[in-house]
Amino acid sequence: MTQSNMHRGARRLVRRGLTSILLALALSPLALSPLAAQAAQLASGLGQAWPNAPDVSASPHWHVYVFERDGVRFVQVNDLNGRVLGAFATAGGQFLVLPMGTGATLTATPAGSATPATGETVYSDGTVQVTATPAQDGSLRLRALDIPCSDPVECSTHIAPQ
Repeated sequence: MTQSNMHRGARRLVRRGLTSILLALALSPLALSPLAAQAAQLASGLGQAWPNAPDVSASPHWHVYVFERDGVRFVQVNDLNGRVLGAFATAGGQFLVLPMGTGATLTATPAGSATPATGETVYSDGTVQVTATPAQDGSLRLRALDIPCSDPVECSTHIAPQ
């Protein structure tokens, strides 16, 4: 065997080894970037009766799930049977009511509103408060209220209080 053939054989072995390592890394769960993992969680959880997310409700009467992607927080409120009642997106004090949920009317309050929230608090994270108020006709009104943040670092680093 010539020295040239030995170098080719060695290079071939190194390439095979590197290919195997790269393939193993690509197939491992660690290969998912945090953004891809967040996108997968958001896509697979938002709108579901029992999403794969922690229940962060402030009340034993509701289930509240929070998802975050690209600086936008998505808050979903479910009843005790898992029925999605309503959801909204919020970022920078702005709210967008999402077209999902049954049995509830969701009202997003503009940033800086001084109107106090009424009803039972179902979620609060220091920047957003969500209340549920039963109406006389038996329906439910969900209301999202922007809470002015006095410590921007604290408010931007936590989804829910620990």
